[in-house]
Amino acid sequence: MASAILAQGFHLHALPKVGRFLDAFALFAFVVLMALSLARVVFASSAVRDDLTNPRLVFGFFTLVAAASLVGQIALGHGQAPVAMGLWAFAFVVWCLLLYLAFAVLTFLTHEHNVNIVHGGWLIAIVGTQSLVVLGARLVPELGEYGRYMQVEVHMLWGLGLCLYGIFVTLFCYRIFFLRLAPDDVGPLLWVVMGAAAISANAGTALIALETPLPFLAAQRPFVDGVTMMIWAWATWWIPLLTLFGVWKHGINRRPLRYEPIMWSLVFPLGMYAVASARLGLAADFEPLGWISTLVLAGGSLAWVVVMMGLLRRLGRRPWRPRIAPEN
Repeated sequence: MASAILAQGFHLHALPKVGRFLDAFALFAFVVLMALSLARVVFASSAVRDDLTNPRLVFGFFTLVAAASLVGQIALGHGQAPVAMGLWAFAFVVWCLLLYLAFAVLTFLTHEHNVNIVHGGWLIAIVGTQSLVVLGARLVPELGEYGRYMQVEVHMLWGLGLCLYGIFVTLFCYRIFFLRLAPDDVGPLLWVVMGAAAISANAGTALIALETPLPFLAAQRPFVDGVTMMIWAWATWWIPLLTLFGVWKHGINRRPLRYEPIMWSLVFPLGMYAVASARLGLAADFEPLGWISTLVLAGGSLAWVVVMMGLLRRLGRRPWRPRIAPEN
């Protein structure tokens, strides 16, 4: 996901070679992770079941929806519209199943003292929802006379994503502002709060770009314009605060900064914010948003390199050390 969204940023900033490299890497990573996920389902089905019924972990499965949608955008960018449509359909079915499963888990498997389990990863559900909007809006021209059905669908999904964001971010803010927050509670997943807002703004720009023949959708255009700017501003507001959280954890409380896979959840929101800023700047014909996009894209790229170095270093370590037989 992080590589795919950065690739979109580089394409928007007229750096196609870097964009194509990241596209290829994202496709490779998607295939590998899908294979590993299927292997886990087959050989560790009980662990998968436990994760799916865990209120802390179930929303993380929405990464499958977002990843499939991003790969669909890559396919569409390379002229593979049928592949993109298939990936959108797959992502939509998975989204439907996960959404009701997740809320069933919240309803039946939690209790009144579980507010402490709320974390930024819950908002991956919004990322998955809005990723369907972005890809679906781009598929409208490919659907011919059925494009108007997709237009209605993506407007509905965008509105639903905003409603879910409002619910989850309220719970999240209550958790971090009114309950005790330990340094270990602060991590890269917090950045998903900003990323979910950024992808909602990105989805809004995708709706703005649509030319709709349906009057009731055309009447919503001013609303979409205003909410898109508002949600982008909300994403912007989070960036300094999240940075302060990181300083508090690693600078003041001196928690060591070590590589962990969850660090990729920091890279994706930065890339999404860069893309959303660039597209909003184009939609609003406001060049300073493009400057902001360039700056954040550079920061996100640097974060990608640092996290990738951490990953390679982790993979390069020996998972075991040979035992040396004692001398006689």
